[in-house]
Amino acid sequence: MITGRVHSLQSMGTLDGPGVRFVVFTQGCPLRCGCCHNPDTWELSGGTPYTPEQIVARVLRCREYFGEDGGITVSGGEPLLQADFVRELFSLCKSEGISTCLDTSGVLLNDGVKSLLALTDRVLLDIKYPTDELYRSHVGCSLSVPLDFLRYLNEQGIKTTLRQVTIPTLTDNAESVNFLKNVARVHPCVDKIELLPFKKICSVKYDSLGIAFPFADLPTPDRAKMSELEALLDEYK
Repeated sequence: MITGRVHSLQSMGTLDGPGVRFVVFTQGCPLRCGCCHNPDTWELSGGTPYTPEQIVARVLRCREYFGEDGGITVSGGEPLLQADFVRELFSLCKSEGISTCLDTSGVLLNDGVKSLLALTDRVLLDIKYPTDELYRSHVGCSLSVPLDFLRYLNEQGIKTTLRQVTIPTLTDNAESVNFLKNVARVHPCVDKIELLPFKKICSVKYDSLGIAFPFADLPTPDRAKMSELEALLDEYK
């Protein structure tokens, strides 16, 4: 029997894909991003074991709230670390006519992941920085990794939303936004770009775990800055 390690469940998420969604936050992540909001999801040994059937039973209770656009989103941590579990979960959801969405950093692409993506209606793909140097410094992998993942999504025609956290001094600039627009232009599978403001409410998690928050000294972007950057997306939209 397939089981997965799950950090938490959210019954009515509104920021994790189209419509109202049941959100599964999986446990485990190979990356150590400076802006990570969930350091408590890093270790794969944590979380609570669930079978896909147990989760689907809970999803079905929320189905009446999904409307035409909602469904299930699996986030993390990094759900690609548990691709077999998520694939089985998505397979059961598809059999119930429930839309599937995957929130990922695109850090893995193997046969198991490809099998999962065949059952995925939409991917929320984090493109965290516009340069390889920033990626290696603040994520721990090369920029080519998520771009290779996106190339595969495009080949398969999987609807994709690009996401980026707007971090003062790092991604709160036209260069970063224009990079996302250029990436979207050459990957027709991308039909939406989202900018997410950097927040520091996660600081308490780092403190409780005894871990230093790498971006603790950075400010959060104000509404004016977010509006300025979002205006740059108008041409793409």
